[in-house]
Amino acid sequence: QVQLAESGGGLVQAGGSLRLSCAASGRTFNGYAMAWFRQAPGNKREFVAVIIGSSGRTDYLDSVKGRFTISRDNAKNTVYLQMNSLKPEDTAVYHCAAKTGWGTRGEYDYDYWGQGTQVTVSS
Repeated sequence: QVQLAESGGGLVQAGGSLRLSCAASGRTFNGYAMAWFRQAPGNKREFVAVIIGSSGRTDYLDSVKGRFTISRDNAKNTVYLQMNSLKPEDTAVYHCAAKTGWGTRGEYDYDYWGQGTQVTVSS
């Protein structure tokens, strides 16, 4: 079992930055691919970024490439999402998710989810 807890959301003006954190329980954090998804009101949950535990390989949603950076600290069992140059369309609840093996963009591939943290970007 893996338990995930997000933090770091908040209200920020367009162009600003936030760093989200996701703390994971469990002793095999290194073996998990960790991802961030987001869901805006009335929209489907959307893949944002993923990082693979063993290689550090990453993948991003096209609209966040160059603005968001996903990283992980295996010693702290924590994954981060640094969000720069935020836009109003980035407003959503951001969830972290975990799965064993390779990372994917499909939300149904992930076994563990956090409760989410709200990010609101004002124009």
